Amino acid sequence: MEIVKYVVMAIYAIVCVSLIVLATKSKEDGGASGTIVGASSNNFYEKNKGKTAEGRMKRATITLMIVFAVLTIALGIIFVV
Repeated sequence: MEIVKYVVMAIYAIVCVSLIVLATKSKEDGGASGTIVGASSNNFYEKNKGKTAEGRMKRATITLMIVFAVLTIALGIIFVV
């Protein structure tokens, strides 16, 4: 069980650092909260924004936030047991 604990903690640290880097590199005015909520207007750029580098960064940030939450719960369970 100790090996699993250390592996999950290492993955957690990598996800944390990656999330910090992506959130600080965000070009949106809202930062991390702007990445989650986003702003919408009805034009061509907004409809195709997911295909740009900024759209991929937004998707990666949201994915890392979900992984972060799951790993936080997993670490809580592992340390209780």
